[in-house]
Amino acid sequence: MQHVLVIQLARFGDLVQTKRLLLSLAARARVHLCLDASLAPLARLLYPWAVLHPLTAHGTGLAKAGTGAVLQAMLGQNRKIFSELANQDFAEVFNLNRSPLNLALAALFDPELVRGHVWKDGQVLLGSWPELAMRWSARRRLGLNLVDFWAHFTPFPVAPGEVNPEAKARGGGLGLVLAGRESRRSLPAEILARLAVAFLEQTGQARLFLLGSAAEAPVAKAVLRVLPPGIAKQTKDLAGKTDWAGLVDVLLGLDRVFTPDTGSMHLAAHLGVPVSAFFLSSAWCFETGPYGLGHTVYQAVTDCLPCLETRECDQQVRCLDPFRNPGFVRFLLTGNPEHAPDGMLGLSSALDRLGAHYTAFSGEDADLPERQKFRDFLSRHLHLPGAAAEPPQPDLAARFYQDRDWLVENRQ
Repeated sequence: MQHVLVIQLARFGDLVQTKRLLLSLAARARVHLCLDASLAPLARLLYPWAVLHPLTAHGTGLAKAGTGAVLQAMLGQNRKIFSELANQDFAEVFNLNRSPLNLALAALFDPELVRGHVWKDGQVLLGSWPELAMRWSARRRLGLNLVDFWAHFTPFPVAPGEVNPEAKARGGGLGLVLAGRESRRSLPAEILARLAVAFLEQTGQARLFLLGSAAEAPVAKAVLRVLPPGIAKQTKDLAGKTDWAGLVDVLLGLDRVFTPDTGSMHLAAHLGVPVSAFFLSSAWCFETGPYGLGHTVYQAVTDCLPCLETRECDQQVRCLDPFRNPGFVRFLLTGNPEHAPDGMLGLSSALDRLGAHYTAFSGEDADLPERQKFRDFLSRHLHLPGAAAEPPQPDLAARFYQDRDWLVENRQ
């Protein structure tokens, strides 16, 4: 059996979103996965069939030990992993990110074997698929789910319906993910508490689980302060108190998870737990929404979205206004479009031949016609079943293809 390597050095959510690619490769080869050491315990739960090569990419978990510990790990453990990988006979290497460490790893291998971000003769080269993505990235409202982008680094991805199970309630209460890494993507504690209380009262549930890292502990305390006493007594604050296995165990028992765009959202979808996801600011569900059937997304749609979190907002974060609107609670509970606040799309998760997409049950998805054209264009580009019957898109071909695409052979 051939051996293939996937280099995925990004964080929690990215590891989960690599699932379709990893499943696709596992259907024909032994999969090796190079990742940050802090995520190795999670990867063993998600992908027990993969051979892991953990190294220090972020220094997660080593900050308290000081800079010396991080450097020692990088110079010691990383050197060992580099040697281990260089001595493997890989048929293909999939390098998914462009960080300096990613490129250093890619440089260990014959450039002809590397897919994605390639290091050759002191230069960074891109395969045809990620290069095409660079061209469409300026039009983020078109969107392609990151799970599907990475899956199509290989020409034979598994079907979208084989990635995650259809989501079903488990009977154990509500999980409330407190915040994501980017502050503007997250809802304030008082809004989170209001939504949780309304859901628990409607469903007759009593159990609420507050989920997040230790960094979200202050948000957990703020939520607890504004919860009604009866619900607060039944609430379990797990912020920073679970390991990966513990988080999986909690998620597996839940009826639903309320969450911004977070790794926990992707983990819940991986497990088949229904997600209600709140997207605003730089988070755009058509890029990173929950994958699979049975999920709901509430997407802010101000004209400045999706933005860049690294740029200061000069709009007073007005994309938060629909979530602040008192009518949003009613909309969340009923799903009735008449109850929807302005500036918000209500979306149900769906799948097509390309992968994940989202259909509006409330609000006007003004980008839908252009997005569907874009998906048809990508389907033809990737030679997906049935795509040849779709009309060609010469305007998109002129926008996204370059002369060299027709003149030289280029890999995925």
